[in-house]
Amino acid sequence: MALWFYFMQKNLAKWLIVLAVGIGIALVPAPDGVTKQSWTLFAIFIATIVGSIVQPMTGSAMVFLGVIAVVLFGALPMDKALKGYSDTNVWLVLASFFISRGMIKTGLGKRTALHFIRLIGKRTLGLGYSLVIAETFLATVIPSTSARMGGVILPITRGITETFDSHPNDESANKLGTFLINLLYQTEVIICATFLTGQVSNFIIADFALKYANIQLTYASWLTASIVPSLVSLIVIPLMIYRFFPPEIRSTPKAAGFAQEQLNEIGKMSFHEWIMLGIFVLVVLLWATKKMSIVVWGITITNELDTTLVALLGIIVLLLTKVLDWKDVTQEHSAWEVFIWYGGLVNLATSLGETGLTKLFAEKMASYTNGMSWVLALAVLVFVYFYSHYAFASITAHVTAMYVPFLVVTIAVGAPAGLAVLVLAYFSNLTAGITHYGTTSGPILFGVGFVKQKNWWTIGLIASILNILIWSVVGIMWWKTLGWW
Repeated sequence: MALWFYFMQKNLAKWLIVLAVGIGIALVPAPDGVTKQSWTLFAIFIATIVGSIVQPMTGSAMVFLGVIAVVLFGALPMDKALKGYSDTNVWLVLASFFISRGMIKTGLGKRTALHFIRLIGKRTLGLGYSLVIAETFLATVIPSTSARMGGVILPITRGITETFDSHPNDESANKLGTFLINLLYQTEVIICATFLTGQVSNFIIADFALKYANIQLTYASWLTASIVPSLVSLIVIPLMIYRFFPPEIRSTPKAAGFAQEQLNEIGKMSFHEWIMLGIFVLVVLLWATKKMSIVVWGITITNELDTTLVALLGIIVLLLTKVLDWKDVTQEHSAWEVFIWYGGLVNLATSLGETGLTKLFAEKMASYTNGMSWVLALAVLVFVYFYSHYAFASITAHVTAMYVPFLVVTIAVGAPAGLAVLVLAYFSNLTAGITHYGTTSGPILFGVGFVKQKNWWTIGLIASILNILIWSVVGIMWWKTLGWW
């Protein structure tokens, strides 16, 4: 009983915020043309988003509560409230998490990172790039930033900093650790933007782009549009950190030695690692070539396999070959949490869009940009969208709350739909770099203790300005070349 009272007292303020937002909106008269049912859905949706930010319960639990609430208060029937869990993208994300489990369990992810460090990690900047390349490799199929960073990259980084006697929470942090952690996080958000599988919310963005702009973002089209500005950012941002926030240690020959020692300890690739590598390559290849055709001996072969089916078949092979067992699948808690909040939250957002509220918001916002050219209006709206992330503790919360309204508004002011979709999609990821809580990997890296908050936010602000410039100039020119606008 005492524990229950302690729990309630600790979370009371958070619950009061959530309830105040939900009840406050519900008590406001619905706008003209909006039904009471739709307004109730809006109130519960906003309360769910706020709950996902302040978290009196975990984000997935808040979404589950929101799904039940819309049925309980008559905003949606039960079958429609649960419709999101049959979305193929929900199962694609789930399967991708299981693949990440295989990468970590077999040690293939760690082995890959160590090889890059051994090859180009003899100088500090090269060491940083080796970790970036390793994570980029993992991001081609793993949408979990916590799995990539917390499960593979960070443990290796900590081993290297210990080798150079660089420790958190003291002056030795500046030898190497501070530089590497800053570099890892600022490049992490760029990697998130590079691939559809860069992080989970990208699948939500793809859903919204199709439903609200009739533009399909596939694995291949997302990567094709992102690759050029991404490469520029991945070169420029580490150089900026190295130039203006340099480490005390500039040469790291011990890093290559550390990597080699670790590789020697691991030994030769196991049978399960070879299977994992084969599945990894095959899944990425089939994702990247969907709808593409090749001619073999005069016969045209087109890859028509559904993206989700490819991922699920990969999991079946991993189970049949014992790379994973069923216990691995059931105990992948992060995957099932994402399944709950993804399926629920996307469905709530989609149902809300069908009420007409999004259109009303777009019309209201568009009225403030009267007299502006669409170029200027787009710039203003995107700037607001980008830096509003200071108020969000996750990319998902930001995307579900603001992506659709800002997409509809930018199109309404005359911006080409393809350009609006891409700018908002990539900026949704890049904006997470401005704070230490901007996305899942932020608290993981910040919690290590190598970087002070002032230093983190300063570098985040500078990197955000550079990323905006790079993706607004190089990106837009590249997208014009590709015919997106």
